[in-house]
Amino acid sequence: MRMILSENRFPRFGIMRGTRYAMVGTMTVAVRLRRRKKVDRPEPADLLAWYDRYARRLPWRARRGERADPYRVWLSEIMLQQTTVKAVAPYYARFLLRWPTVNTLAKATLDDVLRTWAGLGYYARARNLHTCARAVVERHGGQFPNDIDVLRALPGIGAYTAAAVAAIAFDFPAVPVDGNVERVVSRLFAVEDELPAAKPTIKSLAASLLPAWRAGDFAQAFMDLGATICSPKRPACSLCPWSSACAANARGDQETFPRKAPKREGRVRHGAAFVVLRADGHVLLRRRPEKGLLAAMMEVPCTEWTHDFKDRLALRSAPLDAETKWRRLPGIVRHVFTHFPLELTVFIAHVRRETRAPEGAGWVRLGNLADEALPTVMRKVLAHALD
Repeated sequence: MRMILSENRFPRFGIMRGTRYAMVGTMTVAVRLRRRKKVDRPEPADLLAWYDRYARRLPWRARRGERADPYRVWLSEIMLQQTTVKAVAPYYARFLLRWPTVNTLAKATLDDVLRTWAGLGYYARARNLHTCARAVVERHGGQFPNDIDVLRALPGIGAYTAAAVAAIAFDFPAVPVDGNVERVVSRLFAVEDELPAAKPTIKSLAASLLPAWRAGDFAQAFMDLGATICSPKRPACSLCPWSSACAANARGDQETFPRKAPKREGRVRHGAAFVVLRADGHVLLRRRPEKGLLAAMMEVPCTEWTHDFKDRLALRSAPLDAETKWRRLPGIVRHVFTHFPLELTVFIAHVRRETRAPEGAGWVRLGNLADEALPTVMRKVLAHALD
């Protein structure tokens, strides 16, 4: 048997250049050689080529040939913090329709912003959004600065958001590192340190990949790769433009990255919520304090939320006078905040039309609840009471 490495087409059998074949008598067996370039390091050009073909079409993303609008980039980045694209899309459209520029948003009242934000969660973002819009108008004449350090000085803009706005809107040489990028980088370089301690290392490695051109596209390509290919579970490595340069993929343990320190479970807090229904179809609401959890949002009156809450003492914190007849509803309302889970017992009372609201509270028509800045936990309470 003779083994021949052909460097040209073998016409009779249609064998192409670079194909190894064996001659056994009159029989030819051909086996295509896979030529796979060994890459020691991810090439930015490979990612950009992939992005040019497979970039996601997002409502806030400028299309090819268009210039990114800094206001839209900033608005979307604030909304996308700890929130999915699917959840953000309708809120983004609603905000943009109502406040198409940073100047119009700056003129809005905080109440209107909170109402429009209601349901998206992490409400400090809405307050910071409003404060930042006013700061952009007051300090920069309604124009977002193109300097990353000046952006960071604005309310509610941290290192990630500043890098994202600077790169995407102004092509500033920066790599914004979100959860998607952390996952990609930790797998590419098999970063063994656990998060959050590994963050500085991951940021440094991400920055080392930044090309000298198309910083904005590179930032968005990085995000898209993590969101669509390098997913937390069952990543599609065969479709990844960096698969041959990925250390974790070569080892076969990519799903174990990024390494994470064990998460501490928050202790459950308990409390009571009081739903007061007036005979003419109104419900009693009040505004939460200006600082702290769910600051300035609307709520039904509640007790404090504590670890050692006692149901039997709940009515001591009830609104209205001692003659009000309260009924405890069966079941509880559960809600999970970032740092702790919450369980609320719900009490309900029906009062006459002429009942006056206590100081700091007011009556809201049931039909208008959708327009109120009610956080998700309060909407759960009202749904439980009105069901």
